[in-house]
Amino acid sequence: MKKMIIASTSTIYGSKYLEYLLPTLATFFKDVKTLLFIPYARPGGISYDAYTAIAQKAFKKININVKGIHEFENANETILHAEGVFTGGGNTFELVNQIYKNDILNSLKQIVNNGIPYLGTSAGSNICGVTMMNTNDMPIVYPPSFKTLGCINFNINAHYLDPIEGATHMGETRETRIKEFHVFNETPVLGLREGSWLSVENETITLEGKYTARLFTPNKKPVELESGVAVVV
Repeated sequence: MKKMIIASTSTIYGSKYLEYLLPTLATFFKDVKTLLFIPYARPGGISYDAYTAIAQKAFKKININVKGIHEFENANETILHAEGVFTGGGNTFELVNQIYKNDILNSLKQIVNNGIPYLGTSAGSNICGVTMMNTNDMPIVYPPSFKTLGCINFNINAHYLDPIEGATHMGETRETRIKEFHVFNETPVLGLREGSWLSVENETITLEGKYTARLFTPNKKPVELESGVAVVV
């Protein structure tokens, strides 16, 4: 019985870290006293301790304690005994690299599939799909594989942006990049806009938040999915 929240971002404009999600997270993690935080993505290159402190400050507001996985000697064993897990955003390449380095991919997938509640934001959401290949991040390290959790049967493009009407930027749009991906890959991709998230209950995936999401499938026109409806791929 999978129980996941897969969010495009941790912070929306004009809001503090996780603030927009806290009412949802209070219910989602209602049976969790201590949440295991995976800070491997290190946004801006900050330390694991500093990143964990940011998560601790946010979850303190809903009376949940947070411990960083780096604080434990055996990461794999720690994952298997977690009450709940939160993987934060940052650089997806480094996140996946550390997941392989610490040998926790299979254990993380196992507990998620067994119903331990999982929250991912940004990079932590990118790893929920079949691969991390639709991240927007720079390849600052070279992970052993692009294969990720596969807890959902499509990939996530977090922070999905629409072309801005009247803009003079001549570079690739997100849609162009995803179409390039589909020249060589069959995996569908969901463009998840800021402030939106997926609620996963076993095999039912529902789009939540204020905005639509854009679903890309090879050789088909992109489809806008409305908030509140099930995502079927």
